[in-house]
Amino acid sequence: MGKNSIKSIKTTFEIVGTIQERGGTTLTELSTALDIPTSTAYNYLQTLEEEEYVVSEDGTYHVGLRFLEHGAHARSRMKLFDVAVPEVDKLAEQTNELANLLVEEHGRGIYLHRAYGDEAVKVEAHVGTRVYLHSTALGKAILAHLPEQRRQEIFERQGLPQRTDKTVTDPDEIADQLQQIEDRGYAFDSGERIKGLRCVAAPVLSTSGRVLGAVSVSGPANRFRKQRFREELPRKLLEVVNVIELNITHS
Repeated sequence: MGKNSIKSIKTTFEIVGTIQERGGTTLTELSTALDIPTSTAYNYLQTLEEEEYVVSEDGTYHVGLRFLEHGAHARSRMKLFDVAVPEVDKLAEQTNELANLLVEEHGRGIYLHRAYGDEAVKVEAHVGTRVYLHSTALGKAILAHLPEQRRQEIFERQGLPQRTDKTVTDPDEIADQLQQIEDRGYAFDSGERIKGLRCVAAPVLSTSGRVLGAVSVSGPANRFRKQRFREELPRKLLEVVNVIELNITHS
């Protein structure tokens, strides 16, 4: 805990996070999971319920919809979101696959938007899901365009956890990958976060070269093969990103 951290606030967010991760929890389960007295957990839950941040259904507590208000506000203040969404939707429609928009915040990737083509796979991530940058094409596209010092700060804070047997966790190998991504302009992911899922992603850059986020198209390995995966989808993706960058600059 940081020297200026307020313990009660940290506990509040730990409670909310635990409720979300478990898909709902009872008072006793929460008390056990966080190793806090039942009476303390009860007081926190009652306060959160009074403020409409959690709801109780037959003794099980769930995250409340009021969080949507904050999330929608945070997302809407980003110019990238308004400009990119129509193009990401078109990308999904044109490829018939899953298209994504992701940004970096506090060293993690946050999905801002997901669009589904007719044949898109349904994976567990949703808008708002936070992911490790090193294990996704989207994240690597962003990392490749961050200053070296910022990259190291992210790796030190978040670590390099292994999600699948394909996840690259060696710092030197990651550095080599990021250099290749920066040189060619897009990144690949072959089952590094979700086994059997492939992805190609490209960064969205400002006119000064600052990375604003990344766009990707994802699909099963049996459809993301050979020329389609290595040439056709990257070419389509770069066209979409170019439109987004132009619209951001001139809107």
